[in-house]
Amino acid sequence: MIKQHKDPHYIVKLEKAIAEKYGKEAIQNPKKHWNEEKEKEYIEQSKEFYKKIQSLEEKSEKVEVDGIFIPKKLLSKKNNRTCPICKAYSFKSQDDVYMSKYECCFDCYIQYVEHNPERWQSGWRPQGE
Repeated sequence: MIKQHKDPHYIVKLEKAIAEKYGKEAIQNPKKHWNEEKEKEYIEQSKEFYKKIQSLEEKSEKVEVDGIFIPKKLLSKKNNRTCPICKAYSFKSQDDVYMSKYECCFDCYIQYVEHNPERWQSGWRPQGE
């Protein structure tokens, strides 16, 4: 229930106090400055906002695999666990780092890349491994 004030000019005094503290824009009707152009701009901004939200939701979507929920984005990535140099297969996280950066496992990095990274970066690879 709304409490009624005894002063009939209470609203006028309240608006005046708000205008003095926050400026005249604070007491104006928001529709006063609204037009068709602003409406179209608002609709475009809303569409962009909801597209971003939908994209984030799709990225964070989880899928159940063998009773475990895994982010869907991890399933779409192609994980290559076989070293193209020595053909070794590995589940070590250490090898994942070297596979993504140098396209070889940790052991091949130590043997071929560590002492001559410039040659590796230029495209050289060992033959007949």
